[in-house]
Amino acid sequence: MLITLYQIIDMIASIFVMLIIIQFIIGLLFAFNVVGRNEFLMSFYEAINRLLDPVLRPIRKLMPNTGAIDFSPLVVIILLQIILIVLRNIILGA
Repeated sequence: MLITLYQIIDMIASIFVMLIIIQFIIGLLFAFNVVGRNEFLMSFYEAINRLLDPVLRPIRKLMPNTGAIDFSPLVVIILLQIILIVLRNIILGA
C-alpha cells in the first residue's frame, strides 16, 4: 500500500518537474523572440504559470533578488527530489 502511494507521489512530482521545464523553455522562446506572439503558446504558458505560481511565489519571497534569473523553479525541483528520497527511505525502512 505504501509503495503504491509513493509511486503516485513520484508520478505527480515528475509531472510537476516537467511543467517547470516546459515553462522554462517556453519562457526562453518568448525572451529570445523565437516564436513571436503565438496565441496558443501564450495561453499555454499562462496556464502553466497559474498552476505553478502558488508553489513558486513563496519560494521567490524567501530567496534574494538575483535580477533577471529566477532560481525558484530549481529550488522546487531540488526540494521535490529530497522529499521523494526521504519518503522512499521511510517506506523501505518500514
